[in-house]
Amino acid sequence: MIQKKILLIHPLGYNSANAKTDISRKANIMPPLGLASISAYLDQFQINSHIIDCYADPESDELIVKYLENEAPVFIGFSCTTSSFLDGIRIAEYAKKIIPETHIIFGGVHVSSLKEKILQLYPIIDYVVVGEGEHTLYQLLRTNKTDLEKIKNIVFRKKNDKIIFTGFRNKLIDLDTLPFPAYKKLSGYPSSYKLPIFNYPKVPNASCISSRGCPYSCSYCDRSVFQKSFRYNSARYLYNHLKYLKDNFNIRHINFYDDQFTFNRPRVEEFARLMIQNPLKITFNCAARAEHLDFELLKLMKAAGCWMISLGIETGDETLLAQHRQNPDLEMMRDKIHLIKKAGIRVKGLLMMGLPGESEESIKKSKAYVFSLPIDDFNLAKFTPFPGSPIYSKIKEQGEKIGTFTEDWEKMDCMQFLFIPKGLTKERMEVLFIDFYKSHFKRTKVLMGYISMIWRSPDSWIRFIKDIAGFLKFAFTNKRM
Repeated sequence: MIQKKILLIHPLGYNSANAKTDISRKANIMPPLGLASISAYLDQFQINSHIIDCYADPESDELIVKYLENEAPVFIGFSCTTSSFLDGIRIAEYAKKIIPETHIIFGGVHVSSLKEKILQLYPIIDYVVVGEGEHTLYQLLRTNKTDLEKIKNIVFRKKNDKIIFTGFRNKLIDLDTLPFPAYKKLSGYPSSYKLPIFNYPKVPNASCISSRGCPYSCSYCDRSVFQKSFRYNSARYLYNHLKYLKDNFNIRHINFYDDQFTFNRPRVEEFARLMIQNPLKITFNCAARAEHLDFELLKLMKAAGCWMISLGIETGDETLLAQHRQNPDLEMMRDKIHLIKKAGIRVKGLLMMGLPGESEESIKKSKAYVFSLPIDDFNLAKFTPFPGSPIYSKIKEQGEKIGTFTEDWEKMDCMQFLFIPKGLTKERMEVLFIDFYKSHFKRTKVLMGYISMIWRSPDSWIRFIKDIAGFLKFAFTNKRM
């Protein structure tokens, strides 16, 4: 038995004093499924792991200190996005003061994209886990320092302070061999976690990931964790996963956070049939690309409990879209949205403002296109070039030829304009952004749709009324209160 303890931390990403009034956090608190999966994997080898999710519980600093003082873990692991990375560093610094001999490990999308640079800039970090963490972290916890170069997917310092990246593992994990995430180690699960309002019919609800990676290569997507791979759980594993959530937590609705839930049609068909033949009384949302949908599949998904499908529209300017993703066919997108609605499934459109090449004219086209569609909900993000995305290098290389970029990691959360396309100003972008949202919510069809949520998603209305001022401000500004 390996007598080593590891504390796994999901940082908040900003000052905890602001968390109580942060509507963006209240609107969507997603569990750290990656850490929960790692913890479940380590359990198989009797490695003691504990999870503290600072995003779900912003007052977690005291919990961390208490755990460090009482348990003295040999390792502390952090899973960070770009915006939460520096908060992770803050926690690591005070953890080292409490237990100087503990080993600090960072994983996640941000450090996976920057690799050696992270150790160069932050000497407090001992190891970086690049890519998916289950097997790599297990090897790291059980391997002597002299054998570290044998472990793939890590960055570490040798005795001479030379920083080494050991390269990528050739064999990737078969996702069906993984245990279900350690949900029971997430404090208050599932009630501590919230899906976006008006994005679910019933509570309790939960998030689930049934695939890793994406077969496409859009310019704005960070692919540093799973590289070019795309793997998914089988339909049977997926059904059993949902059954586990139903039996153990009475989950009534699931949001699949897969990039491409419907890419493998036979898998979706088999999963849908299992849900129809052996009902779990669970509804679900998923994300899909329009080209992987047709009416027969949509009818089957509806019968299986599909409640809403999210589609990445990104922009209503086809010329701009062609610069950033494959198959930029907005008429095909329109046709598929009508088919989704015909099948009786809600549609959520996902858009970005501020891509390289954006202009006032392209924003007008996006607005006109979106308002011509029968979508039920939409989300407009402020484009952010993340280090692991193809567009990041282009922006860094071409500089002011295509726009200006202020690289401030703490603000890189898709809620602030840090990249400003050439020909626009930040102030003008903010005005256009607010106008887009206000125009959307002023439409009678949209207002009636949200009113219908009184009986279709009563819990959403309860949450909305409790924080009505904050939700309205967030909807129109996309800023934290």
